[in-house]
Amino acid sequence: MLLSHGGEPLPATESVARWTVEQVLSLAPDDASRKAGNKLATAGHWSGTGFDGSGAVWGLCKGSGSKPYQTVVDTTGPAYTCSCPSRKFPCKHALGLLLLRASGDGSVPQGEPADWAAQWLTARRGRAEAKQAKQEAAASGEAAPGPAGDAAARKRAERRAERVTAGALELEQRLTDLLRGGLATADRAGYALWEETAARMVDAQAPGLAGRVRELGAIPGSGPGWPVRLLEECGLLHLLDTAWLGRERLPDPLAATVRTRVGLPVSAEGPPVRDRWLVLAQYDTPDGRLTTRRIWLYGRESGRTALLLSFGAMGRAPELALPVGVTIDAELTPYPGGGLRADLGRQFAPPAAAPGTPVPDTPPPGGSTAAALAAYGEALRGDPWLDAWPVTLRDVIPVPSEGGWQLADAEGASALPLPSAALSRPGLWKLVALSGGGPVTVFGELGHRGFDPFAAWDTGGTGGGDGSGAGDGDGSGSGAAEVADGAVRLI
Repeated sequence: MLLSHGGEPLPATESVARWTVEQVLSLAPDDASRKAGNKLATAGHWSGTGFDGSGAVWGLCKGSGSKPYQTVVDTTGPAYTCSCPSRKFPCKHALGLLLLRASGDGSVPQGEPADWAAQWLTARRGRAEAKQAKQEAAASGEAAPGPAGDAAARKRAERRAERVTAGALELEQRLTDLLRGGLATADRAGYALWEETAARMVDAQAPGLAGRVRELGAIPGSGPGWPVRLLEECGLLHLLDTAWLGRERLPDPLAATVRTRVGLPVSAEGPPVRDRWLVLAQYDTPDGRLTTRRIWLYGRESGRTALLLSFGAMGRAPELALPVGVTIDAELTPYPGGGLRADLGRQFAPPAAAPGTPVPDTPPPGGSTAAALAAYGEALRGDPWLDAWPVTLRDVIPVPSEGGWQLADAEGASALPLPSAALSRPGLWKLVALSGGGPVTVFGELGHRGFDPFAAWDTGGTGGGDGSGAGDGDGSGSGAAEVADGAVRLI
């Protein structure tokens, strides 16, 4: 059961449920925003606050200037606006307002939106309706491009494919030269050579290849044993090059995966899947140029796991944000290939977070560590470049190991190590405290470095299922992990 920060069950009488403190904090783009939002979560900072049954929350926050900041949140999106100059999304004022609302102490009364809030809400919902109508028209074929547009698109795609092929051939030659000279001497060339090669891949319109080349450049400075790691990554890059050059001979799902890995744009085109999607985790991974937000969802009826990706330019958080632990009645449109990346489509109801919704307070089905490894191995057959694969482990116990921690099956048959990124987060101790030496159910990502836990349930393994897990290879265990439907948040 989801509880408010005070420990009492959330009321089920409102049209759109009040979010919990935990769910609000899961939306914060970084730790600094969480701390700043908490400071603004008191009534003394606010005036003119209110909420209505449609999911809108608004208020005026005192700032450094003479005029207060106008903050509005539409929790059905969710979407935010604020008159402050912050580039973060949501800003600290939106977080503070939502935290104040989550407290349920009456500081945010129910009522009609102020004029300035109503204007933004009306405009935003109008745009959302227009976008939905456009999507429905495109799905029905009403907005399909004509023959001339199709021909032009094919020509553009062919020209780009030719550039990517030229880049792949050039990269193959550079890898050959590297191996001929010996990997152990690769650190002498410095990073400039790798960056120049990556720039050539950008010119070839293959950003996926460029990103992997930049990763190669960082390996020589990654510590002892780097030549082995460099050889492994060179082998994967060579495999991607040759797969692109021979893509016509590949099965359609694998060919689609190769196009995605190379960096060609793809669009969600599978049949939409409607379900009640539980938000399991949300975390950001910055790379210096772009911030990638990953949101994991689990379909209560279909049993499918899906990954939503959104991106923000350097210094800006991605716009898509979903409070962890809510359930969304919505359609997801899958992308081609072997992964489970999808686009969030039409939403049929506001996110549900209160008791009274038809959502069982249980984790996704899970299984043993051996079953999780088998699922990861099967996923690698469809996408050899996977970094990780999401799984749910049932009846596992966190136990210390030499130099770290691992999750062991309750019967002690096998175990999965936790990566160094998980060891450095306080979520490890939350997991240990939740377990108390007993079995727990844990959702996270399994990769070649180990299992990175995202959320845990003290269920004693009642989740059931075969432990196969599901997810998309674009996942990374390096970011903060969040809470899910009564689980302990591991951050």
